[in-house]
Amino acid sequence: MIIIGITGTIGAGKGTIVEYLTKQKGFKHFSVRAYLLEEIKKRGLPENRDSMVLVANDLRANNSPSFISDELFKQAQSSGQDCIIESIRTLGEIESLRKQNGFYLFAVDADSKIRYERVILRKSETDQISLETFLANEEREMSSEDPNKQNLRKCIEMADFVFNNDGSFEEFNNKVEKVIDGIKNEN
Repeated sequence: MIIIGITGTIGAGKGTIVEYLTKQKGFKHFSVRAYLLEEIKKRGLPENRDSMVLVANDLRANNSPSFISDELFKQAQSSGQDCIIESIRTLGEIESLRKQNGFYLFAVDADSKIRYERVILRKSETDQISLETFLANEEREMSSEDPNKQNLRKCIEMADFVFNNDGSFEEFNNKVEKVIDGIKNEN
């Protein structure tokens, strides 16, 4: 069983990797975003990026830096299938997941203007924002000394495989496929 964790900048293509691996390679998807949205609804908070960050940081501070990814890893493991956990955002999550057999971390990045255009096009409830807000959100999530908070810069540095997604879907999917095929051959 292979479990892929995915990290990366906002709008870089984490969802594109998920879509490719679930539809083309039969992976099962476990989403931090979906997990947090459920918790946000339980708490009666607005469904936006600020609430997601607030709830995620609260869950980590009250449990452990790896709490959310550990919960999703348990679900993934019990599925018995190759799985994806999207989106890894803290060092504590990576450190915990690295202790598990069959875990690999993928990171994806792309030019900020391309990423902003993608975010606007996907029209999710947390993405209807200005370029300035987009850049401010990203900066807030790029680094933190607090193990309970997002540190995308360090997460990307710790990845086993880093993908640049400035090109076409086909080019990107080909890069992912080569890596997945290599991992499957290794296992």
